[in-house]
Amino acid sequence: MTGDPLAAYRSRRDHERTPEPVPVHEPLPTGGNDTFVIQEHHARRLHWDLRLERDGVLVSWAVPRGLPRRPDDNRLAVRTEDHPVEYATFEGEIPAGEYGAGRVLIWDRGTYETEKWTDREVKVVLHGSRTSGRYALFRTAGRNWMIHRMDPPTDPTEEPLPRDIAPMRAVRRSRPPGEPRRYAFEFAWGGRRVLAYVEGARVRLVDADGADVTAEYPGLRGLGEQLGARPALLDGEIADLAGDLNYVIFDLLHLDGHTLFGEPYRRRRELLDGLGLTGPHWQTAPSFPGAEEAVRQVARGRGLPGVVAKRLDSPYEPGTASEAWLLLPC
Repeated sequence: MTGDPLAAYRSRRDHERTPEPVPVHEPLPTGGNDTFVIQEHHARRLHWDLRLERDGVLVSWAVPRGLPRRPDDNRLAVRTEDHPVEYATFEGEIPAGEYGAGRVLIWDRGTYETEKWTDREVKVVLHGSRTSGRYALFRTAGRNWMIHRMDPPTDPTEEPLPRDIAPMRAVRRSRPPGEPRRYAFEFAWGGRRVLAYVEGARVRLVDADGADVTAEYPGLRGLGEQLGARPALLDGEIADLAGDLNYVIFDLLHLDGHTLFGEPYRRRRELLDGLGLTGPHWQTAPSFPGAEEAVRQVARGRGLPGVVAKRLDSPYEPGTASEAWLLLPC
């Protein structure tokens, strides 16, 4: 190897201004060429950095949507400058104004085996705590590469994110259900029904008519960044809350490669609440099992159109008006 493989790395960083490791000019360390790390980088836009130890440096790619989980999903990987091997343990905040400003977290790390390594194609087997399997990186043009998973998903029951789902609808009723303890009661927000397809930290918003409305709500981009690498399908409404449009999320239809249509509403809500989704333009809707009258009183006081009673044991029935969900006007 000739020249300084870390010259580009050093030229972009001032060791007095960034907490990143910036080694002085010295011989490169020798290792087993078997260490990898994936770092979650909350820069101007969230992405993941895949780094493979090779000849004393970490050969690096920025992967905007994270590593693919299935062999039918090829993803962009942008070749970046080689990093020092010390970067494999780096976590921290790169200050504003510096190259790559933002928070860096270690998403996964472990060892790898090399099956092929050329200037245009790299094949490796990763052994990490969150990522394992055979991956191929192949160059397409300039710094742009693609990353491809070569073997089946680690979980054989994993499914891709469903597409083109029509939302389940409530049936309008004037009287509350006879057994309120079997229901959860939620506010009817009177907003625009929207499904959020989230994958690789990217959000695609689709309204009840199947129209893509992502561009209308740029403030929801951060919802994808909050979920990060976890694929999910959310159901909710874009509602006006005190003069501010918010995405109010009340159901979870898919998570981490598993469709939840057949799960009872009680379980879907538990999983949704566990995600802790809240942000400047989105929130998880409150849900109150058995509290029909109290929820209706609050809805009246806030001028909301009504209350939705959702049977706790009900599955999600896409595209149907189901008696399991009852809209009770105020």
